Amino acid sequence: MGELEDAVMTRVWKWNRPVTVREVLEDLQQERSIAYTTVMTVLDNLHQKGWVRREAEGRAYRYEAVSTRAAYAAALMNDAWSQSDNPAAALVAFFGMMSDEQRQALRDAVRIVQGPESAQDTGSAETAAVPEAESPESAAPPERSGGNAEGKPGGNRGENPAEMRGGKNPTSAEDRTGR
Repeated sequence: MGELEDAVMTRVWKWNRPVTVREVLEDLQQERSIAYTTVMTVLDNLHQKGWVRREAEGRAYRYEAVSTRAAYAAALMNDAWSQSDNPAAALVAFFGMMSDEQRQALRDAVRIVQGPESAQDTGSAETAAVPEAESPESAAPPERSGGNAEGKPGGNRGENPAEMRGGKNPTSAEDRTGR
């Protein structure tokens, strides 16, 4: 996602409701000089990429995020991790870059994914969840119990726009016809 696309999506995610080009434009204009048609083009591009869905309202559209920012970040991390020729080593390097607060957030997230029964099985989810990333073996990812039916990180509607790069997500008649 480009810088301007990110600025637009940040607003769509933050407001968490269908938005118009005009609303996004007025907010963006507080930071930069930008034309209505530029914002309209960016939102159309985001729609074509599957990041937002749109509904006609009169002669304009209202745009709504297909997925959450958290799902977007997770998809980016998954994308980068899956491109590694040594995923365990990539995780070790990633863990090594994390602050103490980030490692604690990761422990908390793993605890949520594993559920309470895992903490009882291992004795302590705190120590079992995220080792101090000493070796590739200790950095293996936990089993996933979340996500959508295919095991992919899901957005708020079970869709993963990062997986749709380079093409449309024909989920509606509007998308299939281009109107």
